[in-house]
Amino acid sequence: MSKGWLEGYAALITGGGSGIGRAVAERFIAEGASVTILGRDKARLDEVVQSLPDKSKIHAVTSDVRDSDGLHAAVADTVDRFGKLDTLVANAGVWDYQRQLTRLTGDELDRAFDEVFSINVKGYVLAAEAAWQELVNTRGSIVMTLSNASFYVNGGGPLYTASKHACLGLMRELAYELAPKVRVNGVACGGMNTDLRGPQALALADRSIRASFSKKTSDTLPPPIPLHDSSTEPRDFTGPYVLLASNEQSGPVTGHAINADGGIGVRGFAHAAGGDHL
Repeated sequence: MSKGWLEGYAALITGGGSGIGRAVAERFIAEGASVTILGRDKARLDEVVQSLPDKSKIHAVTSDVRDSDGLHAAVADTVDRFGKLDTLVANAGVWDYQRQLTRLTGDELDRAFDEVFSINVKGYVLAAEAAWQELVNTRGSIVMTLSNASFYVNGGGPLYTASKHACLGLMRELAYELAPKVRVNGVACGGMNTDLRGPQALALADRSIRASFSKKTSDTLPPPIPLHDSSTEPRDFTGPYVLLASNEQSGPVTGHAINADGGIGVRGFAHAAGGDHL
């Protein structure tokens, strides 16, 4: 039996209880890695652990990515349990459900900005701070979950788009700062069928993108991407994470974002302006 690309690796994945985080955790384990998943919902984390046949390969930590102490504890737990840390997948995030500027009050913007950026951006910075020393020891890597909204507009509203642009810049800056010992890359995912939630500040914490996604994909018109008939389940986006985590497969690669968005960058025109209804 051939070995996987991550045989013997140890990884920490934030937001690992559902969606792309869970899918990456399952794929990493299938590729031979041991994985710590971190998330706020203990029941979801426990469900992931129980779904896997080999419990020795998975460890769950209940914490919030805005909690530096919790992230440091997760790194320490990973090293204690698996002996080292090779890969950090910074992934936990929230979506703003494309809530446009003209649909938000100043108070809503104030509160939602702080929440979206504290999870989507500060959560990545704090995770990197907690992990970098162990990653230096293993000459490991960081893989950040980016988005088509890291490059293009209307993948979210102004808050989400700005946060994901910030993550792209953060990935590139950390790739410089941590070289040559630690590689830092990203996967810019497109829309997928997940349980991604919105900010509490906009009363969207209990709304799942899955419902919106199912409605869009059930329409008569296909989604506006070139690969509109491609699968959009989280597991179908996991390949680039494996590639970037593997030193043997992507050793010279750092500061790079792999676009896994269905080809948004090569699609044609649909609507010239987003404010024609104003």
